[in-house]
Order: sequence, then C-alpha cells, then structure tokens
Amino acid sequence: MSPLRLLRRGTARAADEDFLRRLALGNGVGKDPRAALFYKQEGNKRFQNREYAAARILYSKVEVPSGSRRAADEDFLRRLALGNGVGKDPRAALFYKQEGNKRFQNREYAAARILYSKAVSHNSPEMSLCYANRSAALFHLGQFEDCLEDIDRAQAQGYPDRLQPKILLRKTECLLLLGRLQEAAGVISKVESKIAMDQSLTSTTRQILLRKISQLKVKAHEKESSPLSVPEALSKTQKDLEFWEENGKISSASSSVSLNFNSCKGRHLVATKDILPGENLVKEEAFVSVLSPGKGLLLQDSAETTWDTRVTNGDLHCHRCLKQLLASVPCGGCSYAKYCSKKCAQLAWEHYHSTECPLGALLLTLGVFSHVALRTVLVAGFAEVSSLVKQFHGDDKELYKTEARGKSLDETRDSTAGMEDLSEKAKPLIPGCEDDGQYQGSYQAVFNLLTHAEKHSPEHKFLCSLSIIAICKKLLDTNLTIFSQESCESQSKLKAHVKLSAELSPELKILGEAMLRHMLQLQCNAQAVTAIRESESGDSIVADSEEVRLATALFPVTSLLNHSCDPNTSVTFSGTAVTIRASQPIPRGQEIFHCYDQAVELLMRCRMDAENFLSAEHMLVGEIEDHLAQGYAMLGKWQEAARHLQRSIQIVETRHGPSSVETGHELFKLAQVLFNGFAVSEALCTIQRAETVLSVHCGPQNAQVQELQEMRACLLELPRSLLHRVE
Repeated sequence: MSPLRLLRRGTARAADEDFLRRLALGNGVGKDPRAALFYKQEGNKRFQNREYAAARILYSKVEVPSGSRRAADEDFLRRLALGNGVGKDPRAALFYKQEGNKRFQNREYAAARILYSKAVSHNSPEMSLCYANRSAALFHLGQFEDCLEDIDRAQAQGYPDRLQPKILLRKTECLLLLGRLQEAAGVISKVESKIAMDQSLTSTTRQILLRKISQLKVKAHEKESSPLSVPEALSKTQKDLEFWEENGKISSASSSVSLNFNSCKGRHLVATKDILPGENLVKEEAFVSVLSPGKGLLLQDSAETTWDTRVTNGDLHCHRCLKQLLASVPCGGCSYAKYCSKKCAQLAWEHYHSTECPLGALLLTLGVFSHVALRTVLVAGFAEVSSLVKQFHGDDKELYKTEARGKSLDETRDSTAGMEDLSEKAKPLIPGCEDDGQYQGSYQAVFNLLTHAEKHSPEHKFLCSLSIIAICKKLLDTNLTIFSQESCESQSKLKAHVKLSAELSPELKILGEAMLRHMLQLQCNAQAVTAIRESESGDSIVADSEEVRLATALFPVTSLLNHSCDPNTSVTFSGTAVTIRASQPIPRGQEIFHCYDQAVELLMRCRMDAENFLSAEHMLVGEIEDHLAQGYAMLGKWQEAARHLQRSIQIVETRHGPSSVETGHELFKLAQVLFNGFAVSEALCTIQRAETVLSVHCGPQNAQVQELQEMRACLLELPRSLLHRVE
C-alpha cells in the first residue's frame, strides 16, 4: 500500500497540507526568494482581512511559473498519484472474483459480497458471473430485493444460457420469500421450459433441477394456502412525533431559533423561546459532501497481493448519498466511485462526477478538502460561482472606499440585536442572506462562510494555493469542458461551456479563485459526517463497534453554530442529512452552541477520572491514550497525537514487552502519526523500530511492514537537509 493512503486516514486538512508540504519542500521552496516574497505578500493586511490578494497572487504566479520548479512539482505530484490508481483492470476483476469465491465457499458471505463488488468495479468479460455470484452472497445474507437486482444485472450483462436455470431458481426463491407468488410462478414456468429444451443437460443435473422446482412449487402452494400475517408494527408507517415548524427566515432551521450577527461572534443562532431537551433545531441536507476513504479494514486472513483487499468507506457506502452499500453500481469510467443505485450514479455524473472521474487519482492524492473545494464549484455551477466572485471583487472596492472614509466593516454590519423597530429594508443584510433577508442553504451562503484567513499560517495558505494549482493544471491537461448546471423553473439544465486553451482561461481562473476560498473556509466550517459502525458476527470485517468518519461536508446552516466545549446541542447524521437537537434546556435569548471536537473533550475527562482509581500502567489507561491519539489525529493535531501514543506505548511495553507484537502495532500507529506530522527524523527512527518488531512476528510481506518500508522510501526522497528535521 502506498504511504499516501496513510495520509488519507487522518483529517482531510492534514492530508492536503502534508502531501503538498512534501511537494513544496522537495523542490526547495523554502530557499526560493520568490517564495519569500510570496509569504511577505500573504501577510499583508488585505489578504489577512478578506484575502483580496490571495487569488491574484496565485494566478499571477500561475501565468509565469518557473520552468524547472513547475516541472519538478508536476513530476513529484505525478509519482505521488501513482499509488491511487482508479482505472479499470480486467485482471483485478478476475482476482477479486476468485477471492470472493474463496470467501463464499467458506460461508463468509459478507466478505464475499464486498469482494464481488470490487470485481464489478472493473471491466471484465466475466462481469455477468460477478453479478450472479454477488446475488448468491446477497441471498444468503437475506437481502432478497438486492439479490433480484443483481440477477437482472447478470442477465443484462450476458449471463451464460447454460447457467440460466440456476440463477432463475434463485430468483424464484427470492420472489417466494418476498411473497410475490404470481411472479414466482412465471419464473418457474420459464425454468421448466429451459430445462425441457436444453439437450446438453446430463440426466443427473436434470433430476436435481426438477427436484428443486418441485420443492419450490410446494413452497408456493403453502404460501397460497396460508394468508400472510404481517405484524402490526410493520404494517404501519412510523409517524414522526417530533414537533417541527419551519423557520420563515432560515431554511432547514426550526422556528425556535433566529439568526443574529455582531462583530465579535459573527453570525450565530439564538433561541427565540425556551427550548426543551430533544427538540429539533436544524434538519439540513449537505450542500456538498465527499466520501472520505477512511482507514482500510483488512478482511480476515487476507493474502498480500498486487490488488488491495482492504475494505474502506468507498466499498461500504454510496459515493453520492452515503447510503450503506449492499449491491453497488460502479461508475462506468473509474473503479473507485460506487453507488447504491443507477439513479445516484446518474445524478452524480450529471452534477460533478463527469468532471471528477478523470481526476480521481489526483483528488485522492490531494485529500478530501481539495476534493470538496472542487465539487462545491461544480455543484454550484459556473454561472453562480462567477456571479459571486465578481460581486466579491465589487465589495472589495466598496470596502476600500468605506475604509478611506474612516468607517469600518463592523460599523456597517453590526449586530441585529435591538433593531426590531427598523423596517426590513432598513436593516443591514447579514452576510450570506438573500436580498429579501432570508438565509438559504444555497451557494451564496456557502460562499459567504468565513475563511479566517488571518488565523492560517502563511505556509498553509501557500499549500492550499498549490492544491488548487494542481487541480487547475490537471483540468487543463485533460482538456475537460467545465459547465454549469442550473435548475430553472422548468427544471431544464443550462450548460455554459468553458473551453480550456493552452493557458488558463478567465473562466478557469474564476473557478480556481472560488476553490481557494473554499479550501480556506473548510478549516473551520467543514463538518465530519459520522456513523456508528457495528461489528458483525461470523465473517466480520470490522473489528468492533466504533464511530467512523464517512464524509466531509458543508452545511451552510449548521455552520452558523459557534463552537463550545460545553455545547447545548447534539448532532446525528442520516446519509447526507444532519439533525441538531437540544441536549439540555436552552432558555430564550441563549446562543445555540455546537462542539466540533467533543470526543477529545470526553476522553480527557475520562482520563482524569481514570487517574483517580487506576494505576498509571493499567491497560485501560493505555486504551484511553490510544483513543485520544486517534481523536487528535482526526483534528490534524499530530504532535498531541504523538504524545498520547508514546504514553500508550510505554504501557504496552510494560505489559507485553518492548519486542512484542502488541508493541509493534502501537509503533506502527506512531509511525503513521509522525509521518503525517512531517516529523522526519522521529518518523524514520520509529519506522525502523516498528519494522524490526513486526517483521519478526508477521514476516516481511506483512501489509504493515510493507507500508513502513514505503513510508521510509517516501521520506528519504526529501532533500538531505530535511532528514534530521524534527517538528
């Protein structure tokens, strides 16, 4: 596995920074006077206030890049992306099919289903067999509707005629179990006809098939003679008992809250009445979401092969709606994107994936935040993006005029509190609101989310710029056509083509400027879409129950909530939708708060409690330290994560010994964290220790040993002056 995949296991922000930090450092950016000039310009007042110069600097540099530096950048990024192949390979399809067959024979049906799904993601002459085999796994898992869909897909792909009786009998059994007796009878007749006409069948095979048909007829007769008894709980649609009254001013928000603004808190939500615990406050669909690959989960007893048998979020969830996948529908152009239905696949293609598909390897390499930035402008459409970028530049000029007259932005956009007596037209608009004062979950609201550019380091802003340059360059190289898709009242879609020439077109520069803005916004406005993944029995592919990060998304209304370590709300997700409920009584006039890093806060309290009654070497203390390290890694705080892992390692060493396999696994985690945090010297030392221990216990072909070797190779590509650097 490529070391780059390790980066994708952390936060998208960290992945973006670390990939491109290596890209920048590997080309001597730190010693380039032009880069120093860039950093100086980045720090000026205009950029810090509203990044007015950021995009201008970015695209002025794009026009006249250094030839050698640009070539080195492109070559390095190209090599990084090699480990993220998303093309279709018939050999991979055959491999995954064979691996799935092994699992199926061992009755590991859940694992077999996933491997067959990996197989159908690649073009293969045996595609029909892959679908048919997956239908068999789904049948044994009790997923009869999905089984029927896969049977239809297998037949559409040219399933061999000699095997038709077998798959039709499976279809009959599914229909009977679903109570669709008339359809089942029709399929039985079709099977009988095929058996009668097929002269190639041996007498033994014919007898087996006829015996099976006889058994199915008996089942059908039994179901006809006994009326179906559906439990009352299942025959009724569950009613939503939660009270909900839509807010007239804020889309997706309850009437129990209002939108306020002031120079200190910015935009924020306030309770308009006394709110009880459990009351819904926000129910919002994401404006845009991108599935996070997440960490790979090895199937039990997986062999080390050319193709990756790890199971990631991309294998388990729809790449558009995040619904759990049972019978995935693959993208026709790449092996990475998988969907829950043809409808999701088509909608994704129309709105963004037709542009993203050829960029798959690059987007996986740059990380989720870069991907979200691109998808945001694609979903919005060029016309909307262009309009707001131009409006933003117009506001820029007006701001300078205002400042020249001695007025500040805060004076023109102060709090709405105490302004009830003003008419709607007299009130200053809160940023992001429409002309009528309503705050919609629209691209205008997304565009006006704060970037907090003054809080980002110059290095980070430079790396964000490099990310956008890489995407724009790839769009240029692939000669793609970027188009806007807008829904008119008639629901017709307009396509405004933007042609790419040898140089960046004005349209592409506009998209790039917007993407850079979104990259900076995501640091404080991105929402991690999470879910609880339960362990399964038998052929489980998941170690235990845990909260996993499914996607990174932008929720314009949810982003209005300010952070508090003592929040008064709780957050749950269903697909791409978020629901925010009051977790405690909220009196009228109190601000609505949300906690962005609640896991770390709770774990810190847990550790403090544990210190009162557990010894410092207790294994439970080590587990808490380990989970804290995971929490800080999710936030991209690599130094904190490393400190907690080092404490966990001390406890594991005390209990199991410094050369134990348990210590080796902990050292592997520490190596990942140090690698992501770009602590080069410490990472190399830890990689050596982990490799030595794990090679003894697991052998040199072990997946973790291979990753450690690739991490070391990646770090050793850096200039010599950086090899002893510790951050």
